[in-house]
Amino acid sequence: MQAVSQWGRASVVGQDKGNGSLRPVAYDFLRPLPAFSEGHSGSHGVIVTRTAQTASATGTAPRLARRNPSGTFGRSVRRIANAALLTLIALAVCVGLGSLFNLRITLTDSSAPAGVYRLVAGAPVRRGTLVAACLPQMIAREGLTRGYLRRGDCPAGAEPVAKLTGALPGDIVKVEPDSVVVNSVSFPHSRTAGRDSIGRPLRHVSWGARQVSGGEVWLFGFNDRRSWDSRYFGPVPLTTIRGSLKPILTW
Repeated sequence: MQAVSQWGRASVVGQDKGNGSLRPVAYDFLRPLPAFSEGHSGSHGVIVTRTAQTASATGTAPRLARRNPSGTFGRSVRRIANAALLTLIALAVCVGLGSLFNLRITLTDSSAPAGVYRLVAGAPVRRGTLVAACLPQMIAREGLTRGYLRRGDCPAGAEPVAKLTGALPGDIVKVEPDSVVVNSVSFPHSRTAGRDSIGRPLRHVSWGARQVSGGEVWLFGFNDRRSWDSRYFGPVPLTTIRGSLKPILTW
């Protein structure tokens, strides 16, 4: 078991080479139609009264039609504004809860299902543990330049990566074009890509077997062939691991 250094808090998002209401309605009440003349007698009076009703209804309709477009537009604008406000509130709540309970959101499935995870700092690191790690600065800068990483609070200004610890000190790692083998166990879907998703050549570690040095770890993400991991940038110091990630909700 290896001790894990404690860094600050940071969100964890995808690190792949392919680069996660109340709607008040204003009601437009119609004003009552003007009162019609009454008191006429005889058939002529009835005709006059009906004529007045018809004329009044005909004269009111255009006014209603003229009001409705602006009223509908106003309601739409208010609904959009309210939806945007509620979205901002929801995001603020999520950020606050994440900071309070040390929750992280990962949008990649290269190492584990996408979802919400809790960062456990100081937990022992074993082979196969899902961890959050800050890559060494030179590697992180390459990831930022190529768009494999987003901005974050790691020392190089990049986000931490979420990867599985595939090999620990003393393990034998063999990397070949078609597979990665650790201690004679071959990992499925571990072929090393020659180019990234937009056709750029990918630098990778030298082919062959080597023993993991003390204080180092190999990080992998074999669930997605686009994962940018130790097949390409090699081992990283164990001290770069912030902690293990425990799933809260996955999808």
